[in-house]
Amino acid sequence: MSDAYERESQNNSRLDELSSKVSALRGVTVNIYDNARNQELIDSSNETFSNLSTSLKSSAGRLGRMAQQGNKVAIFKLAGMIVGVVLLLWWILGFFW
Repeated sequence: MSDAYERESQNNSRLDELSSKVSALRGVTVNIYDNARNQELIDSSNETFSNLSTSLKSSAGRLGRMAQQGNKVAIFKLAGMIVGVVLLLWWILGFFW
């Protein structure tokens, strides 16, 4: 009878060890999943900023071509828009400071 009790006790202790290992493995798996999800967010942000950079470069190129052609009306419209945006930003930021 004592052998059966001893084996049952060993089985219980090994079961507890196995349970703690499974719990640790589950925690590691959840951490890996969270890190992978965060990496996808970082990749998406990098792609967005890359697209923004490309868009800004092409816009700057078009503005440079327009300025070289000497279209004075378009240049004055552009200057007016830039001044308007700066004044709008100054007015909006005035509320927060």
